[in-house]
Amino acid sequence: MKNPEKAISLLLEISALDIEIAVDDFGTGYSSLTYLKCLSVDKLKIDQAFVSDIPHDEEDVAIVRAIIALSNSLRLSVIAEGVEKQQQVDFLLAEGCFQIQGFLLAKPMSSFDIEALLRDSH
Repeated sequence: MKNPEKAISLLLEISALDIEIAVDDFGTGYSSLTYLKCLSVDKLKIDQAFVSDIPHDEEDVAIVRAIIALSNSLRLSVIAEGVEKQQQVDFLLAEGCFQIQGFLLAKPMSSFDIEALLRDSH
């Protein structure tokens, strides 16, 4: 993001290839609202820092709800990172977040292990 014009151009080229682009760790670091206006993105990933204490932490609940609402308004998919508990899944589903990643589903694994998992599940 040190060169936004170059990033915009590159992301438009990637998007033209029908590759979906996600803003990782949304709400932290370089994930500015300004970039949502000018970058060709398809998804927002809610940072695990906001997911870890839902539904018990009122501030995290408010932030997650706002990110989901923003995603819906901009017609972007939303993914919650760091989901480890069924209570989190229940909350996210009720709020309209239908994509999750985290230890509740699987621990991080190598591409070889993912390939084996996918092959064995068919």
